[in-house]
Amino acid sequence: MAAPSRTAAGWVRAALGIWRSSRASAAVARGWCAAPPAGRCCHGRGSALDHFLGVCRPADDPAPPAPVVALHRDKQALLLAYPPNMPENSRILRVVILGAPNAGKSTLSNQLLGRKVFPVSKKVHTTRCQALGVITEDEAQVVLLDTPGLISPAKRKRHNLELSLLKDPWKSMEDADLVVVLVDVSDKWTRGQLNHQVLKCLSQFPQVPSILVMNKVDCLKQKAVLLELTAALTEGVVGGKELQIKKTFPVSKSQKAPAESDPEASKGLGERVGWPHFQEIFMLSALSQEDVETLKQYLLAQAQPGPWEFHSEVLTSQTPQEICANIIREKLLEHLPQEVPYSVHQETKLWEEGPSGELVILQDLLVSKESHLRLLIGQSGQLISQLAQEATEDLRNVFLCDVRLRLSVKLRR
Repeated sequence: MAAPSRTAAGWVRAALGIWRSSRASAAVARGWCAAPPAGRCCHGRGSALDHFLGVCRPADDPAPPAPVVALHRDKQALLLAYPPNMPENSRILRVVILGAPNAGKSTLSNQLLGRKVFPVSKKVHTTRCQALGVITEDEAQVVLLDTPGLISPAKRKRHNLELSLLKDPWKSMEDADLVVVLVDVSDKWTRGQLNHQVLKCLSQFPQVPSILVMNKVDCLKQKAVLLELTAALTEGVVGGKELQIKKTFPVSKSQKAPAESDPEASKGLGERVGWPHFQEIFMLSALSQEDVETLKQYLLAQAQPGPWEFHSEVLTSQTPQEICANIIREKLLEHLPQEVPYSVHQETKLWEEGPSGELVILQDLLVSKESHLRLLIGQSGQLISQLAQEATEDLRNVFLCDVRLRLSVKLRR
């Protein structure tokens, strides 16, 4: 499906009466162009925000490459302990990304960071705990929290999930400077209203500024759907101003999300389906680097004067072993059916640097059933080999070195 053109996005914003934000002036002050010079385009054809924010980096000033994650736990720990090498005019922003499970939070976080450090899968609850990502450019630092998808206590109990899935997102809100609410607009069953747990979180922390990011807009063919969804998810208000539309487009019954089974989820929220306090709206595809770069520059522009939390070479708070385990787990979730991948226990047996600088990893995958063992190995060992190959490619991107990964499947006694 073709991504919405710049004209389509401009049509949506014009129909809603949404124009350039005053915050774009902060980007201009940092040296980013507010409007591209004649004959030059900053964002490219796929950007949905050219006419909205005007926040872009000049073509002759490319973004710096993302830092490389250390190969060893001790080096990573030492780097995290380094005093921040911040300039005198340092600025900081703590960002929490909220959304329903599988909305694309980890994909967006990885694109913002410029390197894949968070696991991504079509199955829900791929991210099982809170993890830090750090973006540092010039004098600004953005600390990114890739939180688990918000779930209700009832769902956590029903699926026997970790307590961290329930506590981490709420704990993150206490220190947040900005909340990014991510909605998957390609899911016709959930896109018509904000997740009840997200609404509950926003309602309990109304003092924290928030923005709405409508993800996967490349999957929508009709411009009118974006108009309808924007009106519903914002309750017709953006940045404290009512959208200039003659009527609010009702969300059709076929697009409403299934009712939340947890009675606590909607307690005190009534029939609310949106949030009228979003400062900005972003429409993008997390897989499109051009669109994500615009959001990234916006976040950097929102950073306020204050000391950095990390050295500029820090990309994530995770250890290299945690990143590796999560990437392998991602492959398990992608290739194994139903609940099987959730029962696989991972044990790293070897982690060392080879004579030529390559990273050598041996991990055991322990299963409790013979049927799961045969399923994981696959016919003639094809599946386990495919898992290792795919994980190796991702790990090479993270560590920027040759990686030799061996996976062994064993029966757990």
